[in-house]
Amino acid sequence: MNNEKIDFVMIWVDGNDPEWQKEKNLYDKSNDKGDSSEVRFRSWDNLQYWFRGVEKFAPWVNRIHFVTWGHLPEWLDTSNPKLNIVNHKDYIPEEYLPTFNANTIELNLHRIDGLADQFVYFNDDMFITKPVKPTDFFKDGKPKDIFALNCIYFGRKSAGFFNGNDMELINIHFKKKQVMKRDFWKWYNPVNGFKMLVRTTLLIKWPWFPGFYYNHLPSNFLKSTFEEVWGIEGETLDATCMDKFRTKSNVNQWLFKFWQLASGNFIPSSPKVGRSFNIKDKTFPATIEAIETGQYKLICVNDTIYTSDFEKQKVEVQEAFKKILSEKSSFEK
Repeated sequence: MNNEKIDFVMIWVDGNDPEWQKEKNLYDKSNDKGDSSEVRFRSWDNLQYWFRGVEKFAPWVNRIHFVTWGHLPEWLDTSNPKLNIVNHKDYIPEEYLPTFNANTIELNLHRIDGLADQFVYFNDDMFITKPVKPTDFFKDGKPKDIFALNCIYFGRKSAGFFNGNDMELINIHFKKKQVMKRDFWKWYNPVNGFKMLVRTTLLIKWPWFPGFYYNHLPSNFLKSTFEEVWGIEGETLDATCMDKFRTKSNVNQWLFKFWQLASGNFIPSSPKVGRSFNIKDKTFPATIEAIETGQYKLICVNDTIYTSDFEKQKVEVQEAFKKILSEKSSFEK
């Protein structure tokens, strides 16, 4: 059972806002190491389907904290009693502002006024497409999560470096042998699934944690985890937050997820709860099918640079969501 309140947190940027672009460009000129690529900020214009999915498939949610630079969708009804509009300046320390670094925005989420200790964090490309229960996210006061060891790929993009930086801290504060002894049946719980068990088995001999498996889906967090990590590694987190854009030296919100796994403060969850799709021409039909059929409870429609016709595919994604979420939600005017 899980009778405690669960909040949802969503961060959103309107990359088409000229005022936001103007402020971003003031800092972008001197930024030669950060990730400020346009694909990170372009809009698929499907945010209303996130709200519709929440209302239809997760009506039990306590509150939605909608985090924004300051702009809002024209259609959003801000009077909805479940909606809390959060400006960056409302919770991010002044010395980090303005920021165009998603890591800064995420690392400070625990500072949001009124945030429940149990919350689910969504990017704006993550959707609920099937009925979900509170116990899909938390059980007995602990976050549900998939556990598996994994290798880290360091490509040209920043994400692999974030992962490596996160795991460096995990290995400083947790001893793999001790964690394995304490949580053996969480590591080798059948609910993790065969593929995850194989991943862990192949990497089990490493004396340290090589990496944790990460699925690009909503993350289940305890606010107390953020507070604990800030109390221990505040200097490291502060260094990341001082960067206006993402850089390879940053840590990110995965650190909190991995901390919960390493500390054993989680309940094993099936990887079948959802799936992440990277939008590419080759895989695009499967993405559309998954949306239209409601195949998964949770889905991520992850933007990439490998789309040959962004405008056309944007319309197709919108039409797919419209098939399962055609009715306006109470969050729309």
